[in-house]
Amino acid sequence: MAELILLAEPTEIRFRSDGVSLAVEFDSIAGLKSWLHLAGLNDPDMLTGEHDATTADGRPYRQMNAYPTWHGWKVYAHATDYTDTTPQLDPSTADRLAALAVA
Repeated sequence: MAELILLAEPTEIRFRSDGVSLAVEFDSIAGLKSWLHLAGLNDPDMLTGEHDATTADGRPYRQMNAYPTWHGWKVYAHATDYTDTTPQLDPSTADRLAALAVA
């Protein structure tokens, strides 16, 4: 697990109940692809999938799944990128709103 954490920054690692597989979440598709590359798992024959969809409230996203075998573990890797182009709050406004919420 240390190697996984050093090569990537997964947001979650869960041991699945079968005892031989891991579910690993990444905060972005780029992070998942980077881990696959750094771990030497970017074989073109590896089972992967990407698709576009929308959440129940209409927010668009792109999702990637990869299913490599890594150090004897079956890995179910997953990442989601939200693709909406809605502008985010600038840091100054976000800080002021957070301060207001605390007050």
